[in-house]
Amino acid sequence: MNKKYIVFDLDDTLYYEFDFLKSAYKEIAGYLSKDNSDELHQQMLDLYAKKADVFGILSSEYSCSKELLLKMYREHFPDINLREGVTEILETLKNDNIRMGLLTDGRSLTQRNKIQALGIEKYFDKIIISEEFGSEKPDEKNYTVFLESGFDYFYVADNPKKDFVTPNALGWQTIMIEDDEKKRIHAIPGNLDQKWIAEKILRWNYFYNLIK
Repeated sequence: MNKKYIVFDLDDTLYYEFDFLKSAYKEIAGYLSKDNSDELHQQMLDLYAKKADVFGILSSEYSCSKELLLKMYREHFPDINLREGVTEILETLKNDNIRMGLLTDGRSLTQRNKIQALGIEKYFDKIIISEEFGSEKPDEKNYTVFLESGFDYFYVADNPKKDFVTPNALGWQTIMIEDDEKKRIHAIPGNLDQKWIAEKILRWNYFYNLIK
């Protein structure tokens, strides 16, 4: 029997990306308005909910460049936490000597800050970040870099727009983690061909029983 190798996505899978956005907005609000940062933070969240150009509005009101605000957003050290139950799952898998990998798109500094803030680097045998690796999902190279003989592969993620088509083609078992729609930053596209869809869709509290 082959051993298991489980590769995880990061954003909106292990933690909510909306929490990263809130964290970045809080830092930016403190930078722009030290005396009324809480009020400005809420205004930014309200603008985001209305799909307004938050940084465009701020750059005009506070005479700062959008580029600076984007830099702060991407490079701040975030105040974020793993989703409920994820720590226990990662600990259990590690204690069971199950190999684990992390595969995420994004800028190196941004993603490394998230990984450090979440305290999860210790769980993974290999971490692939697109900017460091040189290609993004769904490029096959980003998945095959994990391949070793003697393992059955699982890929756990949230976004059928790019996450599952390649591991499905490679014969991996694919698992989509259901999200809190109120926190979802990226909408799930509809009417996708079956090749883009994960084999299993479930919440974290059912995960461990599935892969045992």
